[in-house]
Amino acid sequence: MTHSNTDLDMLAPPAFHDRERFGHFDDSTREYVVETPYTPYPWINYLGNNDFRSLISHTGGGYQFYRDAKLRRLTRYRYNSVPRDQNGRLLYLRDDTQLWSPTWQPCQTPLDHFECRHGLGYTRFHARYADIDSNLLCFVPRDAACEIQQLTLTNGGPRRRHLQLFAGLEWCLWNAHDDANNFQRNFSTGEVLVDGGSICHLTEYRERRNHFAFFSVNSDPVGFDTDRDSFLGPYGSYQKPRAVQQGACRQTNAFGWAPAAVFQLAMTLEPGESRELVFLTGYVENEPERKWTPSGTVNLERMHQMQTRFADSNAVATAFAAVQHHWEGYLDHCTVQTEEPRLDRLANIWAPYQCAVTHQLSRSASLFESGVSRGMGFRDSNQDLLGIVGTQPDQARQRILDLAAVQFRDGGAYHQYQPLTKQGNADIGGGFNDDPLWLILSTGAYLKETGDSGILHEAVPFADESPGLGTTLFDHLRASFQHVVDNLGPHGLPLIGRADWNDCLNLNCFSSNPDEAFQTTDIREQGVAESLMIAGLFLFVAPDYQHMCRLVDRDDLAAAAGAHRNAITAAVDKHGWDGRWFLRAYRHDGGKVGSSENREGQIFIESQAWCVMAGVGHKDGRAERALDSVRALLTCEHGVVLVYPAYTQYDPALGEISSYPPGYKENGAVFCHTNPWIVIAETMLGRGEHAFQTFCKTAPTWRESQAKRHKTEPYVYAQMIAGKEAAVPGEAKNSWLTGTAAWSYHALTHYILGVRPDYDGLRIDPCIPPSWPGFEVTRRFRGTEYHIKVHNPNHVTKGVARMTVNGTELDGNLLPPGGVGDSVQVVVTMGHVG
Repeated sequence: MTHSNTDLDMLAPPAFHDRERFGHFDDSTREYVVETPYTPYPWINYLGNNDFRSLISHTGGGYQFYRDAKLRRLTRYRYNSVPRDQNGRLLYLRDDTQLWSPTWQPCQTPLDHFECRHGLGYTRFHARYADIDSNLLCFVPRDAACEIQQLTLTNGGPRRRHLQLFAGLEWCLWNAHDDANNFQRNFSTGEVLVDGGSICHLTEYRERRNHFAFFSVNSDPVGFDTDRDSFLGPYGSYQKPRAVQQGACRQTNAFGWAPAAVFQLAMTLEPGESRELVFLTGYVENEPERKWTPSGTVNLERMHQMQTRFADSNAVATAFAAVQHHWEGYLDHCTVQTEEPRLDRLANIWAPYQCAVTHQLSRSASLFESGVSRGMGFRDSNQDLLGIVGTQPDQARQRILDLAAVQFRDGGAYHQYQPLTKQGNADIGGGFNDDPLWLILSTGAYLKETGDSGILHEAVPFADESPGLGTTLFDHLRASFQHVVDNLGPHGLPLIGRADWNDCLNLNCFSSNPDEAFQTTDIREQGVAESLMIAGLFLFVAPDYQHMCRLVDRDDLAAAAGAHRNAITAAVDKHGWDGRWFLRAYRHDGGKVGSSENREGQIFIESQAWCVMAGVGHKDGRAERALDSVRALLTCEHGVVLVYPAYTQYDPALGEISSYPPGYKENGAVFCHTNPWIVIAETMLGRGEHAFQTFCKTAPTWRESQAKRHKTEPYVYAQMIAGKEAAVPGEAKNSWLTGTAAWSYHALTHYILGVRPDYDGLRIDPCIPPSWPGFEVTRRFRGTEYHIKVHNPNHVTKGVARMTVNGTELDGNLLPPGGVGDSVQVVVTMGHVG
């Protein structure tokens, strides 16, 4: 069968092919406005508090969970589904002849008007179809385990309208992994309870669970269904369920199979009349002794309390105002004003917002992370703290202690842990030899921000010892440092173990079995492969570790650490330089990785960044030559690629990195996480123009102009962008949950703008393009608010010639901590120093 051009045009999504952008930023409301449902990929937002979280796409897809996306999943979501983004919040409107969804999905009826506004902790939808206006607000209150969906329908036409509304969801049977696999049990366990305007999901509540979920509406429904297949009909779909098409639910009760929750409501709207409804998707946990009422029924008291609390529009407005107030206070910690609106937008809204989400979830739940296979990463979570330690110091403190608790006495660590249990993931285990050093990095960042040296004395047992032995956080930091010292290879460089930061550079793996994971294979060939990236990271954090030693009166350990630091510096100098750049690693047989001697994989980004950041080669010009090589060989239109040339053949001695097609993921993509390391390295050499150019290439507010090619959300960072050797360069993947967010925000605020906490105060050390006339930063630090104005009259790129504090000139560029509640005016004049 052939198609005419007209037929093919009809098959293509409307308003897609002629677009490069699919929305715009509204800075006045701190929202990204999606103007069409036809985006290149679902564009999502996160709603939530510390316990209850939701993913929500621009067409209403996504799911909810309590604390842990694997173990406490409330609603089902089908990854990699056709059509995309199935399923999520089910909303259908029906009159006598027409059927549509206020969020476009799942009906996909073309709407007369569509707009989705992703804001900070909330998402709004505005749609119009057949003279019916719908406004849907979705958010999670700050102090309740539920998602609120407030729907307002308005008759904008000249005649009376009789409408039916169907609203619902599909339950997940709690454990998301089991829910998608153990069907022989699952099809017999689903249980629900209908309680007026509430449908409760009670699967396993009779036995081992003391929690249940519910979906409710603050109006009397005319019908309901709790059995998904009865609602959809035989071989039916969510696009056009049988019950909606026929205009009647069947009052079904699910017994096994696939439990759901759907309400049918009827309403009549006169011209200009509006009707408001409040739906809740919530989670209730009862103490074991309070699971049942005295009469033996399910204890629904806490559910009823939550429903009563949010029963009307005033209560919802109050809860929503609290969400807005929270984010306003969060963003007030640091505000930036430059002459570049894209920079201000990123620094003041979207980067800190993404940092907060990434800190909460690590790499567990997104449209690229199913919430099942990965929990909280040890290295990931330590790095994520860089983005929130100033805004959420209490949470940062607790996260550091939680991470230390999954560390072993020898300094190694579980690579991941589950957020619900805070227990290490034994399926993944440890053996990633960079992991311990990130704990030193995050603790150093916390100490510089807060001055709270008491954390070093907090009791934290090792994961492989009994509690009560008096182990402190400092003992963990000492073990972290010593783990590198105790695991050096033939060249005196750190052993890589299963992998370092680059999980896909598996130099001790040698896998030929496609059914095994690269990262969990046994270490083979004596495991003597060495990492220059770990060496650079070790040298970077060593001064922080030495400072911590002195804080606990262990000058002897600080001195010993200095000797180890000198030894590894000497090893890098002797064995780590390739002539124009730093090597990446040594293989098990002594062969070089990341060398001009290699046919492919000649230069890697990680060792250039970390060796320069650690100060290696600053005095003899090697640092400049390494970064010049990065610009010449690794930098492209879309950022700095991880390796070049990319590998074209699989090499068991290299591992997973060589399994990807050229230009993708670790094999030559712009792995955005690494780009801010280059930014920081450039600032350390005073090359502000280069630093800012590198920063802008991956920044979402710059890439928004090419949103169609970029594919993922134009308001948050992605993990990777296809590199210059890829089949489709510039295409992004793995958005939202990436260390790129924290590192990019850190690089911008601490190194480009140069407002950087230090142990003894706030250091002002900008490194900017010489064309900048200056900028302003307002920053809270240890209870004092600093209003910092930076002037650059001579158009230099680095250097503080003069600094005044409340009109008094101060020597140097370190602001001492002020008093709590103080407001300090700081004026900085850049210029050549000395």
